[in-house]
Amino acid sequence: MTDKTQIVTTGRALANALTPVTPRNIAHRGGEPNPSAAAIGEHFLGYVVRSEVIWGETTVYVTRASVFEVMQWLHDDPTQQYDFLSDITAVESRDFEQPIEVVWHLRSLPFRRFLRVKVQLEKNAPLEVSSVWSIWKSADWMERECYDMFGIRFKGHPDLRRILMWEQYKEGFPLRKDFPLRGRFSRAEQLRQALAQNPEAKYSMEELSIADAFEDLPSEMRQRLRKGERTGE
Repeated sequence: MTDKTQIVTTGRALANALTPVTPRNIAHRGGEPNPSAAAIGEHFLGYVVRSEVIWGETTVYVTRASVFEVMQWLHDDPTQQYDFLSDITAVESRDFEQPIEVVWHLRSLPFRRFLRVKVQLEKNAPLEVSSVWSIWKSADWMERECYDMFGIRFKGHPDLRRILMWEQYKEGFPLRKDFPLRGRFSRAEQLRQALAQNPEAKYSMEELSIADAFEDLPSEMRQRLRKGERTGE
């Protein structure tokens, strides 16, 4: 049993753990893989699509249906202990035939390991994958951001809604390759829609003045507001 006053250093969980050193002369491809990649393949037959090592970092591609089970095992198994989820994101190629990749960055602090897990989602099928929120609570906002930017739905998330764009945003998903760089409407159409909102029905004379928006209103509207007419009541 560990003494309560003993200092426990991250990465020293194993008795024979080596002192960490900065890697040098890393090959672009190949190199020593993270042992977790082989462990996943041995523990889950048929779940691993492929694995690769690029610039010293191991990436494991797993099937869509196996995501939650693999992640739970990586978190709970005493030989893995991936206790830190550092990021969730997605990658989309301009080639429509290429699937969208959902990416998880996992770190095992006790074993000083980094593992990248990926799932490929075909664009002609629902962009859905299991949520890992119940495993790492830090996935909450990460999954919401991935949904907001890419439109990927995480099944099992307790509150999946936009986090950067407003909830009524109708332009789509800003990081998708099919997102129009200037919006789906011309500037004239955007202005027409903004004026159609009838701003005087929502703001008083004082509020419009404070917001420096009064001078941008039509002259007829400004005259009625100067006379003290109350609007929006």
